[in-house]
Amino acid sequence: MRHFIDRRLNPKNKSLGNRQRFLRRTRAEIKEAVNRSMKDRSIANPDDGKKVSIPAKGIREPRFRLSDTDGRSRRVLPGNKEFSAGDRLPKPRGGGEGRSKKGSDHGDGEDDFSFVLSREEFLDLFFEDLELPDLVKISLKDTTVFKPKRAGFTTAGPTTNLNVLRTMRNSYGRRLALKRPVLSDIDTLREECAALEEERDLDGAKQQRLLELKILLEKMEQRWRTIPYIDPIDVRYNRFDMTPAPRTSAVMFCLMDVSGSMGQEEKDLAKRFFVLLHLFLKRCYERIEIVFIRHTHEAKEVDEDAFFHSRETGGTIVSTALKEAKKVIEERYPSNIWNIYIAQASDGDNFENDMDVCLTSLANDLLPVCQYFAYIEILSERELKLIATPDDGKTLWRGYRRIQDDWPNFAMKQIARPSDIYPVFRELFAKRAHSG
Repeated sequence: MRHFIDRRLNPKNKSLGNRQRFLRRTRAEIKEAVNRSMKDRSIANPDDGKKVSIPAKGIREPRFRLSDTDGRSRRVLPGNKEFSAGDRLPKPRGGGEGRSKKGSDHGDGEDDFSFVLSREEFLDLFFEDLELPDLVKISLKDTTVFKPKRAGFTTAGPTTNLNVLRTMRNSYGRRLALKRPVLSDIDTLREECAALEEERDLDGAKQQRLLELKILLEKMEQRWRTIPYIDPIDVRYNRFDMTPAPRTSAVMFCLMDVSGSMGQEEKDLAKRFFVLLHLFLKRCYERIEIVFIRHTHEAKEVDEDAFFHSRETGGTIVSTALKEAKKVIEERYPSNIWNIYIAQASDGDNFENDMDVCLTSLANDLLPVCQYFAYIEILSERELKLIATPDDGKTLWRGYRRIQDDWPNFAMKQIARPSDIYPVFRELFAKRAHSG
């Protein structure tokens, strides 16, 4: 019979097992609370240690109890003076005054239950409905990247790390120090002994010489056998230390249409996409900055709060956002130093006469200098069902399709639900693996 012992350290002196059971039991309420909290969390720190609150009723332990209207109950209430154990009492009839919203001078209640999710717990819940593969989830949560770096030599290691040059150098030095005979010298002695033995008449001097040669040959052969050509103490392996990989800087441009057609649901989907993109980039780069650009018929750089919650509205001219991005890049983010990523979210509407300006700006100004440009067209589920071919879409989609095949760093996706977001990231990871 096998016994499994959980030796993981409990976080912050808390019971890890109890915490995991609690998260499993209240997963639905916590997931809903995480989704609500996303509206208030920063894109740069979506997984910080903020509290989440769930209704107190959601944490009650399930239990069995006897029904008040049917079944059998054997109990005597404290203070009873009329009945004894075993007496049979009729069940009370249903009815009563029911519930009322009138005030009461008694009764107890509980506030919502609040606790802090760890980074891993938060990301597990955040990725849950994005349908990311498990390996991708793990890699996005691992924000520190280590790579092997040469760190001298070691006497132990795998065969693949054997350093032949250093091993042979050590072997040669040891053989010189211990005066290991050279095989060619031994062969010369053998030949000289054999030549003397072939002579029939040997005088005393030659016999003495033959005896001395045999004694010397025996010593040399014994020394040759005793001192190996390569000894285990000679062997050296390349040593590698895992060190943080040097990572460069990146800037992420968030472009969003905030005209009247973009409702709160569309903006929430856009924010989830931007959060996922930021987590991906944060894993690859030591330093990452975010630039928020919102546009109606005119565009401007704003902070995150204004980006998602400003109530300004107007017409729709997308080229203004692209020109604003170009301006910011030229002023602050030279492409020879920064890795530039651009993500554009829109419902697809644009002024018809503006499409040629957009395509010219993309082809001449942005796509040549950025690592990746992702356009996300946010549609309703009804609109998404009406799309029959890849060319179907709104004004921006149809315009961007004209240049999509010419630029491998340009991707387009249409989404209507959180689970539709991942296809763009599937392309991101495929492109990154291919380029590596």
